[in-house]
Amino acid sequence: MVRTLSGLILAGVVLGAIIWSQWSYAALLLALLVGGMFEFYTLARKQGNEPQQLLGIVAGVVLFALNFAFVSDDIEVLRSDRAIFASGLAFLLLLLPVMFICELYRKNDNPASAIGTTLMGVIYVALPLSLLCYFPLFGGGWNPWTVVAYIFIIWANDVFAYLVGMSIGRHRLFERISPKKSWEGFFGGIVGAIAMGVAAAYVLDASVWVWAGLALVTAVFGVLGDLVESMLKRAAGVKDSGNLIPGHGGVLDRFDAMLLSAPFVFVYMLFVM
Repeated sequence: MVRTLSGLILAGVVLGAIIWSQWSYAALLLALLVGGMFEFYTLARKQGNEPQQLLGIVAGVVLFALNFAFVSDDIEVLRSDRAIFASGLAFLLLLLPVMFICELYRKNDNPASAIGTTLMGVIYVALPLSLLCYFPLFGGGWNPWTVVAYIFIIWANDVFAYLVGMSIGRHRLFERISPKKSWEGFFGGIVGAIAMGVAAAYVLDASVWVWAGLALVTAVFGVLGDLVESMLKRAAGVKDSGNLIPGHGGVLDRFDAMLLSAPFVFVYMLFVM
């Protein structure tokens, strides 16, 4: 009951924030970014690393702010002022060598590991969430329903993979990382995702083939994203990345498919849509 109720509330918050406005969409992504990076650095510490958590989160927030400022119609002044944008970009670039300087004073036995895991948090969490700023713009103008369709494709993939895997799943997909996932569930999820992509194309009055391809990319890399997060949790010796969402775990547990699929979907949209 708790899992179902919290899941419904989470879905309502996510969809509402996406549809309401550009600012609520940005607030949602920023909250996921900070929460996801915090959880990632917690997992990294449980594996014996010592990431520079504060500096990494600041770098992630700056990266996100630059991307949102560049695409938002509501802050045209920032978007048109190249000097402000250049200053922000310069600040972000300076944060990277500062990570090396900080290690001089931390007396860490493995500075390369600390710097590496700090940068990993930016790449794994902040980069894909920053790219999601551009998703509503593909197809012309600001259209939040593009993001909603992308989210529904991820959900359809999860639901169909679960149902098919539980019904006829026999051959393990990646037993070392996730013993319950099966090849049957994997292909069932792809079918469900493509069906949702086709439905999205009709609703958005877009190309069926383009959205079917987008759904395929989302499903394949979404599953890989799930496996990657499972790999990180297994290495840290934990079941969930956090406990923010009752019955569902943390941000990484709920949005792992999005984190890995978003860069590939972005490139797909860039060249195909």
